[in-house]
Amino acid sequence: MQKFIIKRGDTSPALRFALLPESVSLVGAVVRFQMRLRGGATVIDRTAEVQSLFQPAVVAHAWYPGETDIAGRCEAEFRVTYADGTIETFPNHGFIDVFIVGDVPELPA
Repeated sequence: MQKFIIKRGDTSPALRFALLPESVSLVGAVVRFQMRLRGGATVIDRTAEVQSLFQPAVVAHAWYPGETDIAGRCEAEFRVTYADGTIETFPNHGFIDVFIVGDVPELPA
């Protein structure tokens, strides 16, 4: 299981993920990134970036402002719809653990 840590409110770095096995090809595929608060409702469901089509195929999620505003543990995955219409979700077992870590609160002026 892969772990990804980002601070609350940050939009960098992007979450990158290599699809295994290396024989996976994303030629003609559409990839979505989906994330939910652990055990909760989906909070992100949008198109992911394909960074490499094969050997290994690499996908990424670039954070939009507001997507990391709530600290906590999340579960994420990349859902691939291949050119022939079949669907495969990565990782195939479990989730990518995304930890959004709180930041140091600002002191009053």
